[in-house]
Amino acid sequence: MTGKTTHDRLIPAILAFGAGGLLTLMVLFNGTLAAYGSLLFASWVPHLMGTVAALLLLAVLRPRRATATRPPIWTYLGGVSGGVTVMLTSFAVNTPLALSGTIALGLAGQMMFSLLADIRGLFGLPKRMPGRRDLVALALIVGGSLILIFFGRGP
Repeated sequence: MTGKTTHDRLIPAILAFGAGGLLTLMVLFNGTLAAYGSLLFASWVPHLMGTVAALLLLAVLRPRRATATRPPIWTYLGGVSGGVTVMLTSFAVNTPLALSGTIALGLAGQMMFSLLADIRGLFGLPKRMPGRRDLVALALIVGGSLILIFFGRGP
């Protein structure tokens, strides 16, 4: 018997769901920091804390390098885009979009960019055309985001 079992698919799904919950908490905390400080402050605090945590983990675990070759230079832009993302979400969460609208639009943007990366084969990914399931998922996410933003406000 080949293929993945339900257990093999359930664990990554639970971990991804948990990561989404942590992302929502991060946006909330960063938005609160921005409300009491500035966007730059709200970006520097989590990056400083992440750096400290990463250095501690490196010191404790002492992992070996996977390969002796250096990664492409563009891979370091993840830190820059991360900082900009934190500042933009910290701003957006303090607008009428609020936390749920910010997360919903962020998810829609991630899905659209992921499909574009698949179609174009960006970042060394194999080219892949989105299937009907991908397009239906995108439509549901965008539709849900629009409903949440335009009709989700209370009285």
